[in-house]
Amino acid sequence: MECYVTYRRKEGIGTKWVFRNKRDEWGTIIKNKARLVAQGYRQEEGVDYDEVFAPVARIEAIRLFLAFASFMGFIVYQMDVKSAFLYGNITEEVYVKQPPGFEDPAHPNKVYRVVKALYGLHQAPRAWYERLSTFLLKHGYRRGAIDKTLFIKKDRRDIMLVQVYVDDIIFGSTKSSMVKDFEDLMQKEFKMSSMGELTFFLGLQVKQSNGGIFLSQDKYVKDILNKFDFRTIKPASTPIEAHKSLGKDEWNG
Repeated sequence: MECYVTYRRKEGIGTKWVFRNKRDEWGTIIKNKARLVAQGYRQEEGVDYDEVFAPVARIEAIRLFLAFASFMGFIVYQMDVKSAFLYGNITEEVYVKQPPGFEDPAHPNKVYRVVKALYGLHQAPRAWYERLSTFLLKHGYRRGAIDKTLFIKKDRRDIMLVQVYVDDIIFGSTKSSMVKDFEDLMQKEFKMSSMGELTFFLGLQVKQSNGGIFLSQDKYVKDILNKFDFRTIKPASTPIEAHKSLGKDEWNG
């Protein structure tokens, strides 16, 4: 980010720090994250941003991806882009306040002009998607005709598939060398966390074996039960006790 004094607006968009824990499919904390986020609700349409739409993979697309991988018999891997939105370029003139705890005492009234996408900005997802898709298309990948978050690369009879969900990427190929080439390509351009074989994605627990790819949502079910305090309630085979008789509904028409 670059620092400027702005005369376009009285003050820049506010920022705040967001802290969260990233958990695996069993609920174990695997990473602590701290992220500076812009208060995008303060942005003005037509002034701070214009086009904001960015394609997002649907859960149906993820299921189709895994079904195809199971049919073709290849392993699906996962990687995470560190601070993905910061790779996107901002074309609009956007200013943010100094981050809490990092204010410059000599220049407390100055603001930062954002030149890279910042989490919380309306245009940040689109900026990141354009950055990533342009990079993949430049290196021989083809964007899906229907699903714009799917990227495909063919080498004779072999195929490489890449599915993007914001900063999470799953990928696989019928040729192991294409997987290695993709990992090397991405790590040279972006800061990546290679997470190995896919085991958990968008609430889906994934188990890959020689017999196929199996999905379950045990963690999702447990989270729902905990949310509504149903873990201590006795289970029942039917919604209502079998010996209960139902009375007529009273209708005051």
